[in-house]
Amino acid sequence: MRVECDHGIANELSDFFSFYVPGYKFMPAYKNRVWDGKIRLFDVRTNELPVGLFPFLREFAKPRNYPVIVEHDKFYGSPDATNGINPDSVLEFIKNEQLMSRGSPIKVRDYQFEAICEALHKKRSVLVSPTGSGKSLIIYILIKYYLGMLNGHRGSKKVLIIVPTTSLVQQMYNDFEDYGMLVENGCHKIYSGKDKETNKGVVISTWQSIYKLPAKWFEKFGCVIGDECHGFKSKSLTTIMNKCREAEYRFGTTGTLDGTQTHELVLQGLFGKIYNVTTTKKLQDNNTLSKLDINILLLTYPEKIRKEFGKKDYHDELDFIVKHEGRNKLIKNLALDLKGNTLVLFQYVEKHGKPLFELIRNAADDERKIFYVSGQVEASDREVIRGIVESQKNAVIVASLGTFSTGINIRNLHNIIFASPSKSQVRVLQSIGRSLRKSDDGSDATLYDIADDLHWKLRRNFTLTHSEERIKIYAKEQFSYKIHEVKL
Repeated sequence: MRVECDHGIANELSDFFSFYVPGYKFMPAYKNRVWDGKIRLFDVRTNELPVGLFPFLREFAKPRNYPVIVEHDKFYGSPDATNGINPDSVLEFIKNEQLMSRGSPIKVRDYQFEAICEALHKKRSVLVSPTGSGKSLIIYILIKYYLGMLNGHRGSKKVLIIVPTTSLVQQMYNDFEDYGMLVENGCHKIYSGKDKETNKGVVISTWQSIYKLPAKWFEKFGCVIGDECHGFKSKSLTTIMNKCREAEYRFGTTGTLDGTQTHELVLQGLFGKIYNVTTTKKLQDNNTLSKLDINILLLTYPEKIRKEFGKKDYHDELDFIVKHEGRNKLIKNLALDLKGNTLVLFQYVEKHGKPLFELIRNAADDERKIFYVSGQVEASDREVIRGIVESQKNAVIVASLGTFSTGINIRNLHNIIFASPSKSQVRVLQSIGRSLRKSDDGSDATLYDIADDLHWKLRRNFTLTHSEERIKIYAKEQFSYKIHEVKL
């Protein structure tokens, strides 16, 4: 939207909508003094502001007694335009869809229905819905309702669904087929090497496949959905959303946000106000999701090692940890001793993931299925592995955080092992979400969080500090946890 105001107010708006990017002090552009570390959401050159920030513009104007006059555009409407959605008609529409999952009829839960009505009413929204809450079903109903009931305002428009990985393109496609869509006729997939043109009404694509395409290509879409939109921080993704000028309906969906004001305002600018669909705790309390036990295994290293460790930088410390023979042997023994399907998550492919996989595979008995997944494994193969594990009772998947921490659904997962340290709230919560779906035998999920204590006197190591950040996340989410000290 364009904000007409005098130069002084424009500068005030620029300050109001400017924020330091988390970690800006460590970024090369800031260190080289070519950037001040801030992201600016109001463009003083064009006086443009993302429409999703209109409510915050009103918040800016109110205490300053600046009157806000909204001009209605006959083609694009006004920035605060809403739909007169009748919940009864939405309910009737859902009933007529005859939704299925795994061959059986399914019902839309109350919180899902409320989220669908909220999104359709506002036309734009960031739906925060934790793993296991049925996020893909919400997306499915939104696109079906848009194509069936809302399309045609500006001519017949398609739906674009943007996801971060090729695995999620395939998974979303499979989910839609499961719910009852004739995907071969109505759904087109775009990722590496796939055709960019189609006559089908729904396009599912990775952002990497389309961000360089011209604005003209995006004109065909009247509804854009950014799944796992917590990844929509980079310039490429913002560029995509800014090219979608015909998209009257914009919905972002995610299991969790990273908690920073900058991130949340950028997302709200692109998609609209944040709406919390439900919480993991509520879903656990009503038995929709598994209960979660967290065991923090605090590995204490011998005094000699801790004393000689010195002031290693973060990368040297990680390098030491992931190559530590005793630590990897402990992870191997843990993965093979646990009962049920186990997911081992690692960060570095060559120096940790592959050696860890070989270690576990060589020690496993012949009947035990051990799988390896990283970005180097084809998306179709990852989908096959996911399907196999859902039918297993005692498999081990050694997977990279990049491929399995976000969005991948496994219905029959009993244990997760954090083999690599992380302090990212998004990554931690997304990874936990992999184990919260109810398993076939109804057993609870268990997370084993490997933490590393290499402190000496007052000197604390990086990964020990990161483990404390994860504990804060567990406490905030009301997960129960225990700390077990393990001497290596």
